Amino acid sequence: MSVELNHTIIHARDNRESAEFLARILGLEVGTEWGPFVPVATSNGVTLDFAAVPVESIVMQHYAFLVSDAEFDAAFERIQQGGVTYYADPHLKQPGEINHHHGGRGLYFLDPAGHGMEIITRPYGSHERTPAASSTAS
Repeated sequence: MSVELNHTIIHARDNRESAEFLARILGLEVGTEWGPFVPVATSNGVTLDFAAVPVESIVMQHYAFLVSDAEFDAAFERIQQGGVTYYADPHLKQPGEINHHHGGRGLYFLDPAGHGMEIITRPYGSHERTPAASSTAS
């Protein structure tokens, strides 16, 4: 069996607020609450289980989502319409800008608990791959 990430737990001040925020931005559905978790599933089967914890327990984490160009456009529009501050960089020094790294587009924003969220249209390093390099035989 191949190894796949199945789910991860994301700490939040308010698990429903954080789940609904991310689902709204990414155009995903919020699942049925299960115990202390409010799940949001991605298209590749990974579930983000939001759990409410005391604020002092929250440590900022980073979550990056690979999206299509059309999904990026839709998410970017929802970010702008929602008045969510976005940045071109992970250090949050370039507000109101997107980046064009790896031959695509990307941006960063914070969720209600302060986690760094990123959407990108190309995987890191994808611009370095060329057909000749990938077809070279040894």
